Amino acid sequence: MLNPKAHLSKTIFTEPEMVPIRNGYGTGLVKAGERDSNVVALCADLTESTRTAEFRDKFPERFFEIGVAEQNLAAVASGLGVEGKIAFITSYATFSPGRNWEQIRTTICYNDSNVKIAGSHAGISVGPDGATHQPIEDIATMRVIPRMKVFVPCDHLEAERATLASTHIWGPVYIRLAREKTPVVTTSETPFIPGKAQLFWQTTKPEVLIIAAGPLMYEALVAAHDLEQHNKIKTLVLNVPSVKPIDEVTIATLAKRCGTVVTVEEHSVIGGLGGAVAEVLAKKAPTPIEFVGMQDTFGESGPPNALLAKYGMDVKAVKHAVKQVLKRRR
Repeated sequence: MLNPKAHLSKTIFTEPEMVPIRNGYGTGLVKAGERDSNVVALCADLTESTRTAEFRDKFPERFFEIGVAEQNLAAVASGLGVEGKIAFITSYATFSPGRNWEQIRTTICYNDSNVKIAGSHAGISVGPDGATHQPIEDIATMRVIPRMKVFVPCDHLEAERATLASTHIWGPVYIRLAREKTPVVTTSETPFIPGKAQLFWQTTKPEVLIIAAGPLMYEALVAAHDLEQHNKIKTLVLNVPSVKPIDEVTIATLAKRCGTVVTVEEHSVIGGLGGAVAEVLAKKAPTPIEFVGMQDTFGESGPPNALLAKYGMDVKAVKHAVKQVLKRRR
């Protein structure tokens, strides 16, 4: 059954609404600008595709077009961030934080500058753009930097809430955004609390805890539904949009309750959500775990859904991982 407190979309298993996650960043950025005159936005010549254009048009005096110079994007924002502004920077994640990682580390994080980094077009679901434009390492490279917070919203509504929430946090925040239209799984009432996870699927006497973040939350929920309906396997599905800080208490408590864990993410299985969860379990609740994600390989050009299937990140892959981890426990 669905957890009534999770505020999931009622059409998730029938006809889910499809909206790009990056749209939520654009909406949240405008709302943040309306609420606080210190909010400024910077972009690297990608205002339309990163959904920064509406902020640019509404607050032209608070928008800065840096051009194709991602290192400068981070450095200029750092100066604004230490002088009292809430600076948002955005580009494709393969460029920011990909190309300007050192400037983010040294000019933003080392100085504890109040900068929010939106990495758009993340994961292999950018599809035809190919491996060079499919960042699968960004969660790992961001969460390793001291002072950095890392948010991975599962749909456009959660991306909007994460964007707004970041304005109330002093210091650097990374918000990971997907390009393609993805199922809307939450509602406008679903809460977003930094450092907290939420149960999105709950059954009695669960055997497996499925932990997901980002657009693959939909695959995790569909897999949980199918496993209960067709295989009599009961699961919990935990949404972890805050990868850093991560909700150690909830993860450890539910892992002990279920006895097995599967993590699901559109990112390398090395250092991302799966790595963060494994670190929690190693400290607090050693548990058999399987990882759904990119298995230490680059992607390729192709349709998004075909790539998710090929690289083992679709519903079928999640169900397989659940069955594999149950074999290890039994």
